[in-house]
Amino acid sequence: MKDTIKYVGLDVSKEKIAVAIADEGRDEPRYWGMITNTVESIRKLVKKLGEKDNLRVCYEAGPTGYGLYRLFLSLGIECEVIAPSLIPKKPGERIKTDRRDSIKLAKLFRAGELTSVYVPTEDDEALRDLVRAREDAKEDELRAKHQLSKFLLRNDIHPPFNGKKWTRRYREWLNTLKFERSASKIVYQEYLHHLQEIEQRVKRLEEEIKYQSTEGYHAPMIQALQSLRGIATITATSLVAEIGFI
Repeated sequence: MKDTIKYVGLDVSKEKIAVAIADEGRDEPRYWGMITNTVESIRKLVKKLGEKDNLRVCYEAGPTGYGLYRLFLSLGIECEVIAPSLIPKKPGERIKTDRRDSIKLAKLFRAGELTSVYVPTEDDEALRDLVRAREDAKEDELRAKHQLSKFLLRNDIHPPFNGKKWTRRYREWLNTLKFERSASKIVYQEYLHHLQEIEQRVKRLEEEIKYQSTEGYHAPMIQALQSLRGIATITATSLVAEIGFI
């Protein structure tokens, strides 16, 4: 029994981790208990579970990221991060609890029925966060433009020329608008300032992306992708960040 492999399933949340264990063989997995999601608690758990060489740990990919994976690796323990969408499910299986989920993970992990995801390096993850922050900012920018446009439409204000919105000419026209009522004036100014602040945020993020594409850890791969037709800096950086080229 000393060399028996233990397959450990963890159901991880922000504050708690449910732990279940499936010993090598055919015995039913057992629920070990709940621990707090802290480094100290995890270290204590590892000591209680036995020899590190005999432990195999898994948990689902989620909002808590990959810190737990890196912690287990630093402790010398094999760990896999599981793709939630690829976990086998029985027909009609709807009830989910921390206890059940951890036991299910341990059982399926032992059976080899789980699919792990690619775990990015810390450099990969930092670049991914940068790219996604820009995407969030671009969504905020579009929302801010819609808010301003709808305000102008409600007030029956239209540019005195035909053409696309948000061109240099259109923005110059926006800066000439005046309102009789102070309430309308402050609303317009806030919408406009809000949009300009977001545009500055997008600019800062894109400047950092440009820097990463030439000077960062991933610069060689980003530069190589840009040699392909139609692939510019933002697209190349996004591909490297999301796909995780090695």
